Amino acid sequence: MRRLISVIGIVFLSQLTGCATYGVIDNQSQTESDAPRNYSLMNYDANHSRSDDITLVLAFSGGGSRAAALSYGVLEGLRDTTITIDDEEVKLLNEVDMITSVSGGSFTAAYYGLHGNKIFEDFEKDFLRRDYVSEWLYGVASPLLWFSDKGRTDIATRIYEQRLFKGATFADLSQKDGPLILINASDLGGGIRFSFIQEYFDLLCSNIASFPIARAVTASSAVPVMLNPVVLKNHKGCYNPAQNYLEELDETRIEEAKLAPHLIETVKTLRSYKNRDERQYIHLVDGGITDNLGLMAFYELVEIGGGITNFMERIGSKPSKRLVIISVNASTKPRYNIEHTNEIPDIEPTISAVTDTQLHRYNAATISLIRRSMERWSDELSNFWQPIDPYFIEISFDGIQQESRRIFLNQIPTSLSLSEEQADELTKVGVELLQNNTDFQRLLHDIKREQ
Repeated sequence: MRRLISVIGIVFLSQLTGCATYGVIDNQSQTESDAPRNYSLMNYDANHSRSDDITLVLAFSGGGSRAAALSYGVLEGLRDTTITIDDEEVKLLNEVDMITSVSGGSFTAAYYGLHGNKIFEDFEKDFLRRDYVSEWLYGVASPLLWFSDKGRTDIATRIYEQRLFKGATFADLSQKDGPLILINASDLGGGIRFSFIQEYFDLLCSNIASFPIARAVTASSAVPVMLNPVVLKNHKGCYNPAQNYLEELDETRIEEAKLAPHLIETVKTLRSYKNRDERQYIHLVDGGITDNLGLMAFYELVEIGGGITNFMERIGSKPSKRLVIISVNASTKPRYNIEHTNEIPDIEPTISAVTDTQLHRYNAATISLIRRSMERWSDELSNFWQPIDPYFIEISFDGIQQESRRIFLNQIPTSLSLSEEQADELTKVGVELLQNNTDFQRLLHDIKREQ
């Protein structure tokens, strides 16, 4: 709470200076020669060395360092799980096709995408054991910032560059033989998710190849007010397949595709990027605002893209025997003291309680939607000779049986700072929740049964 008060005070003082703050523009305009280097679904299969026996998607939620540590533990659990595919023993982690992430989960996803198994050597010291809140506060408190046109977000990006990403761009990410990393933010003006992938950058006539990974992660975790939005320029002078597809997706095709009402609104907003004079700059903030689980980004790519069969074709993958989604949900259900007294609660616990209520209701609706969609996708991919089995594996603190342990984890605040005890426990519980999950055990049993 003291840190929150300090942040609010610094933000208030920065407003008193009267200096305008402008978002740094890092996204370059697009040319035809950029296409081969772009980080996109279409180019994903270029380095694809995973088996087509299983399609495995991970979704990392928001929740600051708490989410980063829990998802890191799940990666450890997948690394330590060996399966046999085509008479060859492989680590299940090596079969991950995509990681979709928001906010705190994006730190783990981006780091793994860039460094692969080196994450298990360096991520704890580079991220989980560092107090990024204090480092950011020191940067924001500098008098140099008060008289600069740079914002609080630039301080965060600079820290992530120095400590985690070392100047890496999406061109670097595209050269890795790893899963497709889908970092997600929220378009503040449009009210929809924005994914850091070339298909979305196409709508801005922009090239993602030179865009910094640190900037994307900052956007994904940029809590409004505390951090300024990350700003993208909506460039002019191009017309590409992504724009053309949205234009051709007329009302008849939308009706035939039976898109849900919220998807129709998403399509309309995606089309609005073509209004470049009206939407000159796109302001991106925390991805958890539009989807705190990271699941909806994958759902929208599939549904708006024409269904699961078209999606599999676009990423150069054959229909697998098994469709698996592992949702790593680090949201908490903390105990509030407001019900112990008739005293009117302060603003901080009131806002926290309201936010948590909305978050958990939306999370529950999202998970229900994904479960139903996976059944439908599996039916679509299946045929008489080759049925496709869906597995939705939900990792959350609800799976912890010991009450005292569950209470401890649920009281960890959303911040970019963990104590050693918190970091150790979150990593450990990530491994345990995965390995003890009944749907995960069912997946392993079914794979082993076929050998």
